[in-house]
Amino acid sequence: MTTSRRRTAHRPPASDPSSTPRRSSPSGKESTVDGSRTAGLASPTDLASPTDGSSIVGSSSVLDGSPPTGSASIADRRPTAVLRPTAVLHPAAPVPGSLLGATPYATESAEAYEATGGYTVAVTPDELLRHLDACGLRGRGGAGFPAAVKLRTVREQGRQARRSGARGEHPTAGFGAPVVVANGEEGEPGSVKDRWLLRARPHLVLDGLVHAAAITGAERGYVYLSDPVAAERVRRALAEREPPLPVEVVETAPAHVAGEETAVVRRIDGGPALPTAKPPRPFERGVGGLPTLVANVETLARVAIVAARPDLRETIAHTTLVTLSGGTAPPVLTEVPYGVPLRTLADSHGTWAPEGALMGGLFGGLVDARALDLPLEPGALAAAGTALGCGAIRFLAPGTCPVGAVGDAVGHLAVESARQCGVCVSGTAAIDDALARLAAGTAAADTVERLHRWARGLPGRGACGLLDAAAGLAGSLLRAFPGHVRAHLDAPCPLCRDTADVREPHRPNRSPRLTVPVPAVTAPAPTAPAPTPSTPTAPADPTAAVLEGTS
Repeated sequence: MTTSRRRTAHRPPASDPSSTPRRSSPSGKESTVDGSRTAGLASPTDLASPTDGSSIVGSSSVLDGSPPTGSASIADRRPTAVLRPTAVLHPAAPVPGSLLGATPYATESAEAYEATGGYTVAVTPDELLRHLDACGLRGRGGAGFPAAVKLRTVREQGRQARRSGARGEHPTAGFGAPVVVANGEEGEPGSVKDRWLLRARPHLVLDGLVHAAAITGAERGYVYLSDPVAAERVRRALAEREPPLPVEVVETAPAHVAGEETAVVRRIDGGPALPTAKPPRPFERGVGGLPTLVANVETLARVAIVAARPDLRETIAHTTLVTLSGGTAPPVLTEVPYGVPLRTLADSHGTWAPEGALMGGLFGGLVDARALDLPLEPGALAAAGTALGCGAIRFLAPGTCPVGAVGDAVGHLAVESARQCGVCVSGTAAIDDALARLAAGTAAADTVERLHRWARGLPGRGACGLLDAAAGLAGSLLRAFPGHVRAHLDAPCPLCRDTADVREPHRPNRSPRLTVPVPAVTAPAPTAPAPTPSTPTAPADPTAAVLEGTS
């Protein structure tokens, strides 16, 4: 049984930031090279456009804020500069159990997925949980929480809730079976992996959702997303092969906070996709008051492969999808093992001798060129003060001003604030304004001191991680590029001046270079009618629905 729905909600009215008190390669076919590169990735010069006649989704020319033509996702319609097609690169040496699949530019059918071992039940739910525990698989949504711990906690909460319900305790709480949610709302503008997975390999994600339900004892599931193309592919997949539990597709509007787990629950329950106070967390009381697992779609895809091939568990747990962008090279989606140096990824992407990188989407902050010798491994990155996050890495090409790059990122966050917490509204606006004035050469003498104070004092004060990300970006800029920051106090920066037209404070077009389009994925010929979604009620102003929900 499958159902689908889409809700809309209006953004709360925004206050004037100035009046808020301030507190201290084109898209290519899969390619390989001769293995001379350390990472074993294809060079961007090896990329070629798809030859199957497919269009490049979101690859329209310069956008002025109007929606692109074709079937680009809602998220791709955010104001951008030139959306260069994103390539999918396979490693030179085939990786068993790779999430990239054999045909990354076409949606995998149920028949094709089953032919490669999909929907295989090789282990019991308890055995699968032990395998996930043993290999140390971590979530791929950004926080990197151990997947087995999360699954086990939801299972135990469900059992405890049923025991309490049987004794008649807590009559106002929900006491049914747990709920599982595949979270495909990709709020980071530089990441494409989750939307690509749902477009290209929906059966892999659904398979993982079914295994998660078996482990937790869940009796219903949801696929939560904002990309209409991905939603159509998931509905098609559900029609091809009906899962053993009811699965509902719930769409929301794209927003940076819409994928945060409490926002996911709130949206599925019929409210806006905005974060709520914690506790309770979803594993305690989630959808319908029930213990709820909110799992990233890449995490679930890896669960499915471990279930089918437990012998590959270490490989599956220690490889990850990454989105590489920046400079003049086309963006790249690829899969790499932990331990690959960041500099090798930059070379493979085509950004030679980068000045540094924005790490983990906007969550890992900014690092300088010295940090590019770090291995792509969560522990090593955390020890160095950065993070893998969602796996999105934006390299700063030579000649890129780090002040301007962080200004773009913070400007994006300021626009995307849910506007529920006063400290978040005022804090992100204050950091945004300070960086804009630095870029323009009009910053006051105490600007650097104020940025230091905000970087230390603001984290942890919002309902979600958005304020933390903005403060972390400012702090990382001050640590990694103190000389550049001081130079901006002395005179206007010519690099920032050249891009001043797209850095006007408190405007949605502050982030034109951050958006990465999803790789083009063609749909297969229909083999079964997909469920017809209910007719969405669209708001008169498309921007009014930005915050119905986030990841």
